[in-house]
Amino acid sequence: MSATDPRSIAASTVAALAGEPLPAAVSRELYREGMAKLPAAVNIVTSLDEAGQCGFTASAVCSVTDSPPTLLVCVNRANQSHRAIATSRVLCVNTLAGPHHEALGMAFAGGVKTMSERFAGAHWMTLVTGAPVLMEASVAFDCRVTDLATVGTHDVAFCEVLGLHQGGTSEGLVYFGRRFHHLTT
Repeated sequence: MSATDPRSIAASTVAALAGEPLPAAVSRELYREGMAKLPAAVNIVTSLDEAGQCGFTASAVCSVTDSPPTLLVCVNRANQSHRAIATSRVLCVNTLAGPHHEALGMAFAGGVKTMSERFAGAHWMTLVTGAPVLMEASVAFDCRVTDLATVGTHDVAFCEVLGLHQGGTSEGLVYFGRRFHHLTT
């Protein structure tokens, strides 16, 4: 039987249920190659603490449930915004809207080192939590972090949506194949 033969897959499932070890996880490099083929929305996740505003570019964001409205956001614990999110327990997921946001996405990905320079590149407001909301975002989800779970190098933040802002655009920005792509409706 080959590894792709359904009988082989069923046999490995039965083995796992019987307590036998499964094969080791794929390599980091193979995983990263696979993830490059998984299109994802480009978001700027913002927060704040006593030092001020902070933020980073993220694609690891998804819906959990609509009752209560909840997102999950994956945050690398080495990211300079992690402490602010873990301490303040607030964040805003700002979904970028098209080609005019590419430079902003790159700035928040680390292309611009200081937070004040990152935030100077756009217009911001606040909603419920005080986390920065990108006025031109396709959509922005203003959230309270209700739970943090540690997985490997990241914390997974479960975020209840307390406010929502729609920027009025019908464009989107996705990351696929290690580059930006533009979407329009």
